Amino acid sequence: MNESRYIRQTRLPQFGKEGQEKLSKARVLVIGAGGLGIPVLQYLNAMGVGTLGIVENDKVDLSNLQRQVIYSENDLGKSKIEVISAKLKAQNSETNIVTFETFFNRENASEIARDFDLIIDCSDNFTTRYLVNDICVIQKKPFVYGALHDFEGQVSVFNYKDGPTYRCLFPKMPEANEIPDCNTNGVLGVLPGIIGTFQALEAVKLVTGIGEVLSGKLLIYDGLRQSIHHMKFRKDTKNSDISQLQDSYQVPCSMDSIESSEFEKIRASTEIQIIDVRSPEEFSGFSLEQSVNIPLDQLQNNIAFLDREKEIYLICQSGMRSRKAVEILKEKKFTKLKNVEGGINSIKKYVIAGK
Repeated sequence: MNESRYIRQTRLPQFGKEGQEKLSKARVLVIGAGGLGIPVLQYLNAMGVGTLGIVENDKVDLSNLQRQVIYSENDLGKSKIEVISAKLKAQNSETNIVTFETFFNRENASEIARDFDLIIDCSDNFTTRYLVNDICVIQKKPFVYGALHDFEGQVSVFNYKDGPTYRCLFPKMPEANEIPDCNTNGVLGVLPGIIGTFQALEAVKLVTGIGEVLSGKLLIYDGLRQSIHHMKFRKDTKNSDISQLQDSYQVPCSMDSIESSEFEKIRASTEIQIIDVRSPEEFSGFSLEQSVNIPLDQLQNNIAFLDREKEIYLICQSGMRSRKAVEILKEKKFTKLKNVEGGINSIKKYVIAGK
């Protein structure tokens, strides 16, 4: 370890060489290399965390560049994990970068998480958060949480020294119609950078033992007012009794839906009607061969193009917008509707190449 590289932080009496040594031995897993994950990875890499694990299975899209500032126009269409790995190695060649080019899911969570000291969830979606929480409880690892909504962000640390878990704050996964979707609602480009940096700071505190960790406290940041306040919450002991993962981590949904694995079987054997409700930019980046692109905000004006007699499979990036599309079509008296759970993110596990 080159001591002069980290001298500005080792000079801090509360941190010192002991803190730096702890960082150099730490193994931190970051789930997601998007808006939240980028500042987490860049700062932990720069500060000298010994091993950084990265879970990501997406490609760089033009719509990412507004907030995912490590990527450039030259990276469009490239694997995010390949791009960010190269840039992190150029930033600090001493870091051991371990990559997992996949989505974090029930089948691989235990194996991926096993060799890391703590997990930072930068996926910003409910299904992954509940999965991360449960695997952290089972494997007794701290979980650094970050979330975004409009101009607001949240940060907390769960499962730290037998403290509260994510389920103590949010006992049940919300229903589909209760979940905001940043692809529809939007997100101000700078906000993920702020919240991701807060997550990185919590990780440094966890590893080195400095300061007060946000355990049992939810930090709420309001970007429009530049205000921060804290909400305390208590541990519910039953949430620490998890011994195995749930059978499914899909968002509860009362409407007709289909798992991506089952959808792929049907798609391969049957000529079906697939409506992709993402933006044209997302659709051009990756789409299914049989699908037709009708963005969600244009769906009501294009109902005449849909065949009411055939089953309609609705798909988007993660499954959120397609649920809203199902609701819209139900109001128009369509009855043969299926929402593809997990959307394109899940389908990519089965598709080798798109358009």
